Amino acid sequence: MTRLRAALDPKSVAIIGASENPNKVGGRPVHYLDKFGFRGKIFPINPSRPEVQGHKCYKSLADLPEAPEMVIVAVAGDNAIGAVEDCAAHGVKVAVVMASGFGEVDAVAGKAKERRMVEAAHRTGMRIVGPNSQGLANFGTGAIASFSTMFMDMDRAEGHVAMLSQSGALSTVPVGFLRQRGIGTRHTHATGNDADITVGELAVAVAEDPEVKLLLLYLESIPDKKYLEELAAVALDRDLPIIALKSGRSEAGRQAAQSHTGALANEDRVVDAFFEHHGIWRAPDMRGLVEATELYLKGWKPKGRRLVAISNSGAVCVMTADAATNVGMPMAKLADDTDRKLKGILPSFATTTNPIDLTAALLSNSRLFGDILPVIAEDPAADAFLIGVPVAGPGYDVEAFARDAAAFGRQTGKPLVIAATQRSVAEQFSAEGCTVFPTETEAVTALHQFLAHRELMARTHQRKAARSAAGAATISSTATTMLNEADSLALLAVRGIPVVPHRLCRSRAEAIAAFEAIGGPVVVKGCSADIAHKSELGLVKLGVKTREEAGDIYAQMEDIIRRHGARFDGVIIAAMAGGHREIMVGAHRDAVFGPVVAVGDGGKYVEIFRDTALLLPPFSKDDAKQALGRLRIAPLFAGVRGEPPMDVDALCDAVVKIGDLMLDPAAKVVSLDLNPVLLDSAGKGCVVVDAVVFQG
Repeated sequence: MTRLRAALDPKSVAIIGASENPNKVGGRPVHYLDKFGFRGKIFPINPSRPEVQGHKCYKSLADLPEAPEMVIVAVAGDNAIGAVEDCAAHGVKVAVVMASGFGEVDAVAGKAKERRMVEAAHRTGMRIVGPNSQGLANFGTGAIASFSTMFMDMDRAEGHVAMLSQSGALSTVPVGFLRQRGIGTRHTHATGNDADITVGELAVAVAEDPEVKLLLLYLESIPDKKYLEELAAVALDRDLPIIALKSGRSEAGRQAAQSHTGALANEDRVVDAFFEHHGIWRAPDMRGLVEATELYLKGWKPKGRRLVAISNSGAVCVMTADAATNVGMPMAKLADDTDRKLKGILPSFATTTNPIDLTAALLSNSRLFGDILPVIAEDPAADAFLIGVPVAGPGYDVEAFARDAAAFGRQTGKPLVIAATQRSVAEQFSAEGCTVFPTETEAVTALHQFLAHRELMARTHQRKAARSAAGAATISSTATTMLNEADSLALLAVRGIPVVPHRLCRSRAEAIAAFEAIGGPVVVKGCSADIAHKSELGLVKLGVKTREEAGDIYAQMEDIIRRHGARFDGVIIAAMAGGHREIMVGAHRDAVFGPVVAVGDGGKYVEIFRDTALLLPPFSKDDAKQALGRLRIAPLFAGVRGEPPMDVDALCDAVVKIGDLMLDPAAKVVSLDLNPVLLDSAGKGCVVVDAVVFQG
């Protein structure tokens, strides 16, 4: 753990503003360093006391026998600025600034004070955590530089979970929830305003700790993707799962682009795409952040997501199947041999198909669990298991149920969850090392998250080579230029993206010749680099059937463009392309996350229905197919009501090429809108009919 070692494992810690009272901000860190077994040197600093909590107290940094690696700044307001400057002057490596009243309350003056502290620190190579930080806590080393109240009633129960947060409260609330489930935490850090060391940079250092098996993040903002990308790469190499809760779901990013894509790819949806691209699971809320933690710590290596459910309640069986369907988890179809063996064990009124209903027969034969579980364990279709025991009491051998379930879990090595509402039942299963949830819905939800996240990580592993080989384009100019439609189509055609047959005409005679060459009926469109939306000005005419009409429309469109004071680049004569569905493909550059590609339902209502999926390049054809599969219109691709299936392969090829185009710095593409892209039946491809490209 070399990066930011002094923040996570300092050899010495000084506390400016140290207090004898462990219930004060300056007293908590001293108390915690002792309580959690910190093995380094502790230097309280308080000019009014000779001793603090049994430690010799010093008047100032200058009076210390040596320069401490870490200093906790527990003084308020502007005094903290002076303290930071003093730390930098005395060779401190890391300062944890707990004082508030900076950028979080005043975006101008407060931020200026933060910059003053950071500049003073960087002049001597010192780093800052905060300000407005609740502090850092590494229970593995006992380096608890925090004033969190949560730790007052905690024992040294270190575990394998790391929790990092920009918020103080949200760095410890998950820890409390995990403690209730008997799960220990190794790290819990709150970086506050992220003026210097950001939560992402600190998370990279924490991810390098070999004792960390699950990393949780709470983010309120992502001003820079650099460290999150590095974190994802480190975690991927370690096979370390990351779950992130990002609050502040906003649509500020909709202001970012001059295109449909900018409206459809708002800031929060890009965060979704970024996390998915890097194998990070995005939790919807606090419960989703921590609920499945125990499953991640089991060391399971699942092969699939097919679920087998077993219960002594028919209702639990039905509700489990419903819950699995809601999250897209398939119920495994058991082999005929499995069904035959189960029928030989269970009474005739029990259900042997999945989900397996043992009925009340379990009351008269407590060995049923132990008898059927080995049979089910041998079925190759089963990837994960849920055992539901909603009611049990006198007459039920719950201890045997729990023992048999635990043995079954060890035998298969596959994910197993228990749904048990009664505390007495739940405690028996927990005592055997099983993961227990109060209801089947909660159990299925957590199991789905774990399995889907492992699948996401596996896909990210497969994409890793392509991502490392490709670099994102850097566009240095803030000015953008819109290409006219002919130039936009030409740019796409060079990249192998199919575009509608067309000709750019600069005279009436050329328009007539183009009509004869292409063959009617045709589409006639005015072409100007100053006009993005042509149909609103009457610059699109469909189904033009004669050469004379094509010539007349040419003249009309030239007149319209010139009357609007726009550049007249000519008129496009294009073939009337066919297809079964209008698709939209777009791309733009997010200010934080870089190139983003959107694909979805197209046509003139694209911004009304907003049925699109986002992808961050580079991505594969399989990634594109998965994105298309999430659309509401996805069932149409397979063909409905006698219609043939559509050429999804051709569309995916085109989408991948758009991603590659956005990664090419030489292309200088800032954004593009392809709408519509006409998608034809399988084997007949797709074709771009209309295109607007902006270059920077």
